[in-house]
Amino acid sequence: MNDFFGILKRFVPPYKKYLALNILFNILSAFLTLFSFAVIIPILEMLFKVKEATYSYMAPGSASLKDVAVNNFYYYTQVAITDYGPVMTLALLAALLVVMTGLKTGVTFLASYFIIPMRNGIVRDIRNYVFNKMVALPISFFTQERKGDVMARMTGDVAEIENSIMASLDMMFKNPIMIIVCLIMMIVISWQLTIFVLILLPLAGLIMGRVGKRLKRQSLEQQSQWGLLMSNIEECLGGLRIIKAFNAEEKIKGRFHRENQLFYKLSNRIARRQSLAHPMSEFLGTLSIAIVLWFGGMLILTGTSSMNAASFIYYMVIFYSIINPAKDLSKAMYSIQKGLASMERVDKILNADNPIKDPENPRSIDNLKGNISYRDVTFSYGNNEVIHGVDLDIPAGATVALVGQSGSGKSTMADLLPRFYDVDKGSITVDGVDIRDMKVHDLRALMGNVNQEAILFNDTFYNNITFGVEGATLDEVKAAARVANADDFIMATEDGYDTNIGDRGCRLSGGQRQRVSIARAILKNPPVLILDEATSALDSESEKLVQEALERLMKGRTTLVIAHRLSTIRNADLICVMHEGRIVERGTHDELLKLGGYYSHLVEMQNL
Repeated sequence: MNDFFGILKRFVPPYKKYLALNILFNILSAFLTLFSFAVIIPILEMLFKVKEATYSYMAPGSASLKDVAVNNFYYYTQVAITDYGPVMTLALLAALLVVMTGLKTGVTFLASYFIIPMRNGIVRDIRNYVFNKMVALPISFFTQERKGDVMARMTGDVAEIENSIMASLDMMFKNPIMIIVCLIMMIVISWQLTIFVLILLPLAGLIMGRVGKRLKRQSLEQQSQWGLLMSNIEECLGGLRIIKAFNAEEKIKGRFHRENQLFYKLSNRIARRQSLAHPMSEFLGTLSIAIVLWFGGMLILTGTSSMNAASFIYYMVIFYSIINPAKDLSKAMYSIQKGLASMERVDKILNADNPIKDPENPRSIDNLKGNISYRDVTFSYGNNEVIHGVDLDIPAGATVALVGQSGSGKSTMADLLPRFYDVDKGSITVDGVDIRDMKVHDLRALMGNVNQEAILFNDTFYNNITFGVEGATLDEVKAAARVANADDFIMATEDGYDTNIGDRGCRLSGGQRQRVSIARAILKNPPVLILDEATSALDSESEKLVQEALERLMKGRTTLVIAHRLSTIRNADLICVMHEGRIVERGTHDELLKLGGYYSHLVEMQNL
């Protein structure tokens, strides 16, 4: 339960007002329940001649508040029997019972009414926190986690928290209050019998608790398995073309069916254990009532208790009122155990450390020139060192290209500049300012990216081009698209710039997607540009159009280009050849050809 209250401490403070109102109305509901049941006693004692005592009016202050209230209630009941007769008095008492019950159900509704915004608000906040943390986490986090599992935590696990922990909030605040108020009244009626009840109930609770602990462990396995299923679905959708091309449908179906069968078995085990909660609580509740009935009857029959038969019946009614809240509480405990397993998985994202942090005293660059320097830069993925002490200067306004075989460290060099990762050793500076001394937002605001895979969103051309740029006009967007050779094909679509391009731009060709992403970079107008193999996946005609757009984009900007196609970087101011994490050659295209080394070999391989 410490975990449950820990969740409340984290997420309840913004909803303290709703919680206070819920508790207030739950207390009122408990007291009204007791007083409505109290109407039963005079019906039994006076109308059915169980008790023949005569009562006189007692002034307030002449005895304890309880004695005065009980005496005067009996007195007015007696007066009503004398004036109106037993039948009419019975009708009045029945009407009073209805009024009391109406008030009780009204305040019970108000208690639920005020807990609902808190319950739904906490779930909304958890979703927001998880999504915000997911967006803030570095790219390195997602290279170690399955995308499908992260999605499962955001969807399935948060839904489980909503259906279990949050759905149990009302019971967790309502039922203990009801139990406490009823126990106080039971002590007032017979302390001996209540002590016996207080010994009996915890024993039943202990049995229920042992079953609940195992449920949490199994729920954690189930949610992990659900994450694996989501990963399979995500991988299948992303690689459907390859699956079909290699006739691997049966293999991928077999893998999914195996994982789904395991999830099925875990779900059965958990559902069976959870369904045990109601029968077990019902049996233990009935057993408790039978034992209390026997023990209380024995006290009355042996004369060791001041209770009479009517008081004992009232006592049993109150005790029965505890049984249902106790059963609901045990069911809530089961649900909470299941939800805590999901909360553990969500916390793996919420508590994940983000090493890419803003400095305490950030520096800014007032008059940006765009000089970039890599100094003795070393970087590792885990224990695998991929960049080894690299030095590189990119003058302001110059175009520097990184070439080399796959896995030589080119893309990693580019990813270190906007701090997608932080260097292990050495430093990267912009105009002499270490990028770790700048705010991450300010650093990335200086840069524009065009990647090999044009990352677009399921939205319109206009919203994709203006992505990350606030307040851009349609004229500015069109101007950027014209520079990127994109305006013609955009205007040829049915709704022009308001046309939806589909999931990841699936309604466009590769060259069109790339030109839209270039238009996005042009609109941002960044002083520093990173081009990561921006034309490598295109056909010759598309490459020509994209290359023209890139050349316009690169004018007057500091540009770092990563290229496989050497034809696209022949005019670069400096070409650096990378091999196994080091720069092994540097110079212009002509200078490198004269060396007859790595670059010359690459040119020969491409028949340039």
